[in-house]
Amino acid sequence: MSVQEKDAPGDASLSCHAKSSTSCRAHTRVYRDGVVVAEGFPVEDVSEHLADPGNVVWLDLEDPDRDDLAVLTEELGLHHLAVEDAVNDRQRPKIDRYSDHLFLNTYVVHLDAGSGELITGEIAAFVMPQALVTIRKDPTISVEPLIAAWDGARQQAHSSVAFLLHGLLDVVVDGHFAVVQDLDEAIEALEDVLFDPNPRSVELQRRSFELRKSLVQLRRVVLPMREVVNTLLRRDVEIVDEAMQPYFQDVYDHVLRASEWTESLRDLVSTIMETNLMVQGNRLNEVMRRLTAYAALLGITTAITGFFGQNVPYPGFAQRSGLIASVILLGGSLLAVWAAFRKRGWL
Repeated sequence: MSVQEKDAPGDASLSCHAKSSTSCRAHTRVYRDGVVVAEGFPVEDVSEHLADPGNVVWLDLEDPDRDDLAVLTEELGLHHLAVEDAVNDRQRPKIDRYSDHLFLNTYVVHLDAGSGELITGEIAAFVMPQALVTIRKDPTISVEPLIAAWDGARQQAHSSVAFLLHGLLDVVVDGHFAVVQDLDEAIEALEDVLFDPNPRSVELQRRSFELRKSLVQLRRVVLPMREVVNTLLRRDVEIVDEAMQPYFQDVYDHVLRASEWTESLRDLVSTIMETNLMVQGNRLNEVMRRLTAYAALLGITTAITGFFGQNVPYPGFAQRSGLIASVILLGGSLLAVWAAFRKRGWL
């Protein structure tokens, strides 16, 4: 649910300026006996559809303000604390229980493949016995995947609002799982950079920091979802019926896998960063060892030339034979020391 939304003829959206008492864009649908019987109607007609106990209503609002939600409070009798949470951004993923409805807050996520940045979009939802009201706080979040999920599982639509809620959670959690897979692939590519013969430390450090930051953000989104789904599975909540229990359990399993995978990837990135420091240390030791070996070679030449440069007579002093002897001695000593270092793997 992270694709830019586009209007299309015949979709279930309407401009609230023209047809409703709110100022935001809205989507509306009514299900009856598992079949869509109405869609695209004004927001103020929601209460009329809810008057029929056989109807189940979905209402979606795109980035509403306080006045828009005040209309919902009047129409549906929502608790003012839940409405306040729906207005305020950056709420943690959670589910709150009130006397006649639930308030759910969650996030859809998307990973920017180029930068490794995690992009999040916040969604709030009011869950009532006959209605699901979704609040998309980010206009770039599309409802098309959600509608497609519902249309692709019409055989479950007889389960009333549990069917709608499952479709929402399934799309959200599948998005979390897809991002975890993308991060896993990005970390595998990071391992290739780590052991590249040509050092790419700056790229590795920058990429590691970006991925670790994204994993921390994803962890804040994924881990609380365990409690959210687990709460819905409790029988005293009375939202999920027996027919939908296996589907919600499947969502819960996906949440557990995503959260455990996120934790393991977080540890893996930390290990890569530590390994990078070790590799850098080993490379530095290798460089220092080679420099020391070459310094030893140069020390021999310095010693020999210093000795022959003393102002005392020696065999071949001030003669061509002395020059030739000193050059041979220099070359032979260098070769001998080089061979010894080479044998020990120092060069």
